[in-house]
Amino acid sequence: MTNSRIVLDQSRIPTHWYNVIADMPNPPAPVLAPDGKPITPDQLMMIFPESLIMQEVSGERWIPIPEPVREIYKLWRPTPLQRAYRLEQALGTPARIWYKNESVSPAGSHKPNSAVPQAYYNKQAGIKRLSTETGAGQWGSAISLAGQMFGLEVMVYMVRISYDQKPFRRSMMQTWGARVLPSPTNTTRSGSKILAADPESPGSLGIAISEAVEVAAENPDTNYTLGSVLNHVLLHQTVIGLEAKEQMQIAGDYPDVIFAPCGGGSNFGGIAFPFLADKAAGKNIRLVAVEPTSCPTLTRGHYAYDFGDSVGLTPMLRMYTLGHDFVPPGIHAGGLRYHGDSALVSQLYHEKIIEAVAVDQIATFEAGVLFAKTEGIIPAPESNHAIRACIDEALRCKASGEPKCLLFNLSGHGHFDMAAYDRFFRGELEDYAYPQEAIEAALEHLPKVALG
Repeated sequence: MTNSRIVLDQSRIPTHWYNVIADMPNPPAPVLAPDGKPITPDQLMMIFPESLIMQEVSGERWIPIPEPVREIYKLWRPTPLQRAYRLEQALGTPARIWYKNESVSPAGSHKPNSAVPQAYYNKQAGIKRLSTETGAGQWGSAISLAGQMFGLEVMVYMVRISYDQKPFRRSMMQTWGARVLPSPTNTTRSGSKILAADPESPGSLGIAISEAVEVAAENPDTNYTLGSVLNHVLLHQTVIGLEAKEQMQIAGDYPDVIFAPCGGGSNFGGIAFPFLADKAAGKNIRLVAVEPTSCPTLTRGHYAYDFGDSVGLTPMLRMYTLGHDFVPPGIHAGGLRYHGDSALVSQLYHEKIIEAVAVDQIATFEAGVLFAKTEGIIPAPESNHAIRACIDEALRCKASGEPKCLLFNLSGHGHFDMAAYDRFFRGELEDYAYPQEAIEAALEHLPKVALG
């Protein structure tokens, strides 16, 4: 029998996270306060514990993983690395397709990899409550689970359109004890401001972030948590790539190309960053971030300083952005809706060290259905983006005869996303290219920051 599944013993859960900053050719761009000046640790400590701030600014290559975090990781880690033989056969490709299966976590996605340490560090700092935002619901589910593990209250501002369209994600959060509010709400100044301008606002991640940050900044017993974008979040996710490297070695294979969905960057950074160390050492490997054409942050956005939220409460990061007031189109069902990307991912893309591609919505669901029919797992819509790009590369290999090794991150399952699949099967989804005039208009709303 051909070995199609590589599983590591629990003793092989990584003992350290990998910090990509140590292997970047240039130091990261500074983070700026809303007034345009470099931010200070004291300003960040209004919403984050000191331990996470130190990780955010660290240049050390390896950051130790606390044992209490590794103990909870044992609930699902290490995750399997699987060979997609049946998908390869269906495509008739000479490519070897592997995927890292992060759907096996209790929350069904990769998000608990960062939610657990964030809850742990906040508990150590004496914090009683966490506030956060969630779009599709994966992060909200993960931090609700992690909060329960450490006895913390959790308040989740869920983007209104997702709150309405994904009631079972909301139920998951409530099962783990979280309070879930449809954002924008009238319980915060930032939410009230949005509702005053648009009472029917579908919400956005930027708006939900504004509400969650406002609550954290005004309550000493409350801290803010974020599921993507920030350096420490991507750091925690590198357990994915670190395990994958060891598993690929056991399989006697090595990827020529790695694909991962990219909204804010945690998914992509988690699997790709540990391999970037090999690329920095001279290894010929392509790292490809995959995003939707309806939210084309890397492929068509502006590389500039911008706020992480809609109102301007957060620090400013130099990133690819569609503008902090971006609201995704209502027809978009595939997740990956954030207006900006991780500063680290953005800088690596700007310096042409990684690649990015945008894919159409209908094609992503077609890829997800094919994967489900061949491999059995129904993927999250976000994961379908990576599957689509991987299939396209496998078909190019079929045309050229190249037997490349392809690896993608299956970041989660779609069991709570079947409403989106229903819309696909009914023919209600459509492709949508974000208008160029809207991208250009975003320039007028970006903060005016002089670049060095």
